[in-house]
Amino acid sequence: MSVEERAPLTRERVLAAAMRVVDAEGIKALTMRRLGAELGVEAMSLYHHLPGKEALLDGLADALIAEIQAEAALRVDAAGWKERLRQTFLAARVVMLRHPWAPGMLGARTTVPARLFAYYDGIVGTMTGGGLSHRLAHRAVHAFGTMALGFTQELFRPEAAGGAADVDAAEADLTAMAAALPHLTAMVAAEAHDAADPVLGWCDGQTEFEFTLALILDGLERGAAGQR
Repeated sequence: MSVEERAPLTRERVLAAAMRVVDAEGIKALTMRRLGAELGVEAMSLYHHLPGKEALLDGLADALIAEIQAEAALRVDAAGWKERLRQTFLAARVVMLRHPWAPGMLGARTTVPARLFAYYDGIVGTMTGGGLSHRLAHRAVHAFGTMALGFTQELFRPEAAGGAADVDAAEADLTAMAAALPHLTAMVAAEAHDAADPVLGWCDGQTEFEFTLALILDGLERGAAGQR
């Protein structure tokens, strides 16, 4: 029996094992039986800590927010509100790239992860502490959308409609329609993702993420000067 098998079964240990399974095999592979096998226990023993698949997914969502908070604590060292937010969101991006399945899972949850309120409270506190009004901070939260969690909510995702999830394949499909969609095709050709640019979706690359983040932060800075 391994040291891990002898260790007490806790909610934290179960969620850590679930994270390993999903990282290695994808979210569809995560079942209570598979998780029990990962931990070397019977699946029924997991229900005391996480009573069912939905509770398990809620726990994973909460664990992701905790990981974002921990990553931000390591990376954020700026004094100004604008740079602190930039570094926080980029820290969240690191976590999402570490777990590429996470954006899809977070977007599908119908319950709010317990830690999310505290995370956003810190974001709002950073802005108001930097002189932004609560009204402007409220508008900013809406403008940021899921960027605060390290990814962008795409309007169209090929895999959601049963198409190709592969970025190159999706762009190739669009290019094949060049005659019917000349403007979109030209844009795709001009903005094809660089191999070194990490992506989380069809049009959620690091370059786009950082550009959009800078655009919003610059706009907020200008808005803060007028406090409208």
